[in-house]
Amino acid sequence: MKNLNFVLSLTTRDNDYQMEQAACATAAALRSGIKLQVLFAENDSILQSQQLLNIIQSRPEAQPDGIIFEPVGGTALPQVARAAAAAGISWVVMNREVDYLAELRKAYRVPIFSVSSDHEEIGRIQSSQIAALLPQGGSVLYVQGPTENLASKLRTAGMHAAKPSNVQVKIIKGQWTEASAYKAVSSWLKLSTSQQTQIDAVIAQNDVMAMGAKKAFQECPPHLRERWLDLAYTGCDGLPKTGQAWVRNGMLAATVIVPAIAGQAVDMLARAVQTGIAPPERTYTVPQSFPTLDKLAKTEPERVHAVAGRY
Repeated sequence: MKNLNFVLSLTTRDNDYQMEQAACATAAALRSGIKLQVLFAENDSILQSQQLLNIIQSRPEAQPDGIIFEPVGGTALPQVARAAAAAGISWVVMNREVDYLAELRKAYRVPIFSVSSDHEEIGRIQSSQIAALLPQGGSVLYVQGPTENLASKLRTAGMHAAKPSNVQVKIIKGQWTEASAYKAVSSWLKLSTSQQTQIDAVIAQNDVMAMGAKKAFQECPPHLRERWLDLAYTGCDGLPKTGQAWVRNGMLAATVIVPAIAGQAVDMLARAVQTGIAPPERTYTVPQSFPTLDKLAKTEPERVHAVAGRY
């Protein structure tokens, strides 16, 4: 049996979750003797489309057996997917609900499927964390991912659906990176209205954006800085060396552990190509709160009491 050749297309290098995706996919490929090429689209959907089309349109002997990708934009590249399938290249979408999969699975014999985190559940977990952090209610500054990104939309929808009625949410937008959240929060802080806005917690759709927001608040004038830095900050992704570590050392109050799925996608695609048995159209992983919601509810009053004691 020939060695398989896959391409992994990720959104950006400037995100710890995307780098973890690359690492776990590379490890899975090494275990199975698969050649893996990793591409980064630098948060540019046009670049991502061009990168993949160049690979699909290469000489037949240079084409990969499969493409695994996490879309940058909102469309998940249906025309590129069709071109790949027509060329006999398997197609796997990560972290996106995609309408075109059923049609392509009927029309082509190559494996075509998706593997995704349950993004609505992530949003619901973040609302449960808000409830634990603000049992009396309050106001949250919510740092959202790109508006056109479906994962961001689903996380926001899940958050709103489960949000306590006594919590108000102010949304600002980032691009999944620390730098983008830093820029968004810095711009918001320059508005006169931000100084009069009561904020009780900062919730970000990933951990690095939570840290970018915190960095922006650290650069406030001294008379405002302590007010902002005493807030609870939470994120999402929960990687051991970043999000979980930041919770343990107190830089974040909580995160949501979202399993990196690229390694699982590599393993599923390899089995599908080798056996000819197609996986289900959609597979979901299960996120979880870190710390657990019970533990967060118990420890948060201690943090609030310690902060109050300083004033």
